[in-house]
Amino acid sequence: MTIDEFKTELKHWRLTKYKAINFGIGISALLVYEFIGRPLYRPYIYSNQINDFHIADTLGNTFGTLPTIFFLIAILSKDTEKGNYLIKLGTLGVVVFELAHPLLGKPIDIWDILATFLAGFVSYLIYNGIFKGKQLGDANTIQKKALLSSKPKPFPLRK
Repeated sequence: MTIDEFKTELKHWRLTKYKAINFGIGISALLVYEFIGRPLYRPYIYSNQINDFHIADTLGNTFGTLPTIFFLIAILSKDTEKGNYLIKLGTLGVVVFELAHPLLGKPIDIWDILATFLAGFVSYLIYNGIFKGKQLGDANTIQKKALLSSKPKPFPLRK
């Protein structure tokens, strides 16, 4: 995605079914974390000293990466063409943020980085499970692609 494509996308931004689905996935993940993960799951695991293989420790990264990715897709993509690219970009962006923690006076948490990669993979599975082979998005873009990909049929030859 170039800067010009980014500017054009933001200038002509409008809510489509494709974008609403992506926003819905991102908001759902955020709400699960805020209303179940943080107030219920994490305190229960910590207070009962249950070994949940660092799930309670990494809930923020897991359920923070999903909204980051799907909000990026909803805001910066008008159709399914750039989704996988934005999943990679969002995942790597969160990893870079984790690696920059020493600049903020915090230690690097390898479990958070692993959870971020796992959340990126889960995002990839969710996204491609929903949109694989479907063309949802801006009607003009879809129409242009259809016109470019359609080949004229040759006239049948008469004997």
